[in-house]
Order: sequence, then C-alpha cells, then structure tokens
Amino acid sequence: MANTILLTATVGWPSAARYAGGFVAAGCAVDALSPAGAPVRTSRYARQHFDYRALFPIASLRAAIVQSHPDLIVPGDDRAVTQLLKLHRIEDARGSQIARLIERSLGDVASYGLVMSRQGSMDAMRAEGVRTPDSVAVENEDALGAALARIGLPAVLKADGSWGGEGVCVVHTPQEARTAFRKLAYPSPRWRSLARALRRKDAHFLHEAIAPAARRVSMQKFVAGHPAASGFAAKNGEIVASIAYDVLVAQETIGPPNVIRRVDCPQIHEAARKVARRFGLSGMHGLDFIRDARGDVHLIEINPRATQGGTLPFGVGRDLPAALAATLSPANCGLRPAIENDVVAFFPRAWQPDGGGTWLPSAHHDIPWDDPAVLRAMLAMPAGANDSEVRVKIYG
Repeated sequence: MANTILLTATVGWPSAARYAGGFVAAGCAVDALSPAGAPVRTSRYARQHFDYRALFPIASLRAAIVQSHPDLIVPGDDRAVTQLLKLHRIEDARGSQIARLIERSLGDVASYGLVMSRQGSMDAMRAEGVRTPDSVAVENEDALGAALARIGLPAVLKADGSWGGEGVCVVHTPQEARTAFRKLAYPSPRWRSLARALRRKDAHFLHEAIAPAARRVSMQKFVAGHPAASGFAAKNGEIVASIAYDVLVAQETIGPPNVIRRVDCPQIHEAARKVARRFGLSGMHGLDFIRDARGDVHLIEINPRATQGGTLPFGVGRDLPAALAATLSPANCGLRPAIENDVVAFFPRAWQPDGGGTWLPSAHHDIPWDDPAVLRAMLAMPAGANDSEVRVKIYG
C-alpha cells in the first residue's frame, strides 16, 4: 500500500495543493486538513479532506490524524506547527502512537521552542558559525534604548509567534522603534480582536480576544542587500534535498517573492545543513537570508514548516516532496519533470501589474496546468492573497 502524507494547514494558501501533487508523483497518497475555501480542497491529488475548525483546532487535528492514519504529517504554516506541538504534549503524556508520528514528522520536538524563538534560533546558529545579523532580546520598553545603542539604526524589530510577514517592523528612528515595540509586544484590545474576527471571518481572532497574550520581541541589525531563501527536506537532522534561490522581484516592500532565480550557493546550503543538524529536524523547512553587496548571505529567520519555494521541482536532490517520500519507502521513487529554467515566476502574482517586470518573457511560469480546479481557485482568490506565507523580509 502507498504511504500516506497528511498535509495540515490553518490558512488557505495554495502551496498545500502544489505539495499534494509532488507527493502523489512520488508514489504517496495525500490527505489534507484545511479550512473551508482552501485551494487544496479542490485538488485532484488529495484523496481525503478533513475540516479544520479554528475554534477547536486540536480536536480537528487529532480527528484528521485518526481518520487518515498517515505515515507522515507535513504542516504548511507556523500555526499548524504550533498545534502539532501542542497535540504532541497531550499524546506523549498518554504514550500514544500519535506522539511518535509527530516526532517522525518534525524531528526533535524538544528543539522547537528554540527553533521558533527569533532571538534564540539566531543565537544558536551564530554559535554554529552561521553568519547572522547582531540581535538582542528587548524585554520591555525601558530596554529599548539600550538595544538601539547596541544595534544602531535602522533596525528590525521582530515578535515571536508571528508569521506570514507579520510581526516584523523596519525602524529608522527611536520614535518608530517605540511605536513598533508597542505594536508588537502588547496584545490587541479584546474589542479589536472581536472586530477582526467578524470583519475577516476568522475565528482565530476569538482566541486572541479570550486570552490575549504579550509576545517576546527582539531587535536585529539591519543588513542592506536583497532577499534570498532556501527550502529543504530532512530526516533526523540530515538533509535529503534542498534548493536555494535569490529573489529577483518581490511584492511591495515586505511581501512574497514574485520572481526567483535558483542558485547554487555553498553558504546557503551549509547554513541549511547546520540548521537541520543543530535542531535535529525532520520534514520540510525554509530559511530566509539577506545577500549583501559582497555576495555573502546573512541568515535572518528559520521557517519550521513547508514553504512556497519547496514546491518547485528542480530534479533529483532538488525535489523536496520526492526526497521526503523516499525516506518512507524505496517504492516512492517517482519524480516530477524538472524545471529546466532557473528563473521562476510565481503564478498569479507575477502576472499582476509590475509583478514580474522584465523577467516575464524569459521565466518559467509556475502555473498548475496539471490541477485545473486549483488553477481556477487561485484565480478566484483576492489579489495579494496567494501564498502570502512566503513574505520576504526586505530591509529598507
């Protein structure tokens, strides 16, 4: 019987559908836990669909695992990772096989507290010899002045527990730093969370209204340059496939990449190897970098889940779903046709006005022709909503 992959998502990003196609091509069956309206729910590659309920996330996750009985779980956003870790704590106390499944899927779950700490993860990788910008934890507003004196301006303020491009502010003055700190560190008023829940029809804001929580904030040194990134698949701390790319065109100042170029970058691949080994990671992960004027890369963030770049098939050793599937069984040896052009324009963002610039005529267009219902679903999404999980942290 084919191995089963359970994709989990708490938002409707199209990348889950693209991963489904990759795993099916490798020889696996794919089930998906996702919210209503997510493009993956229309994919011809998904065998079973399970409803993600924002009001009861852990219960809906557990029910999907029980019904799917997967060999591996692949989370597609940071909230999905957090929920897997919460379920692991519950099931581990019971000695449940669900806990063992989550460990196989994520790797060393005990390391994720550090992985998901913006400050802690950078400190750990700096100790491993990876080039990272200087950074410091900002415990409270009184400590902001000392942090600015050490880091200098401009600087980047980041909040733990944020993702999808939110929780990151580039500041150029002390006043901007104070305003950003207050925005990032303090919870929103309950009335505002309730209003957001109604306006956006997103029940996750109800959780924030019920139990608002402060967030840890760190300050990172500004690095001039352009964004770069990587995606990798790993098992027990060893990378089985990886890709690296530079961002050629991005959406707005802080937004997802519209056009990328795959690159062979030893610095990026070595950083990925050290991240995977240091934290004992399994599954899909991504890293964000800034490439400076000299061509050196600076690691600025770890994304402990499947990212958009990892959906792209660039052949053996560069097709992440295929390589991860092969760790389950030698029978999972299928491979999608490789993209021969290193420049890729992401659909549909690159087709929007000023979305792809002069790269459009020569780029490979990542259009899901093989999954027509997903193609239609992506076209129907509001402008700017497609794969906003890959917001690139462009400084300045």
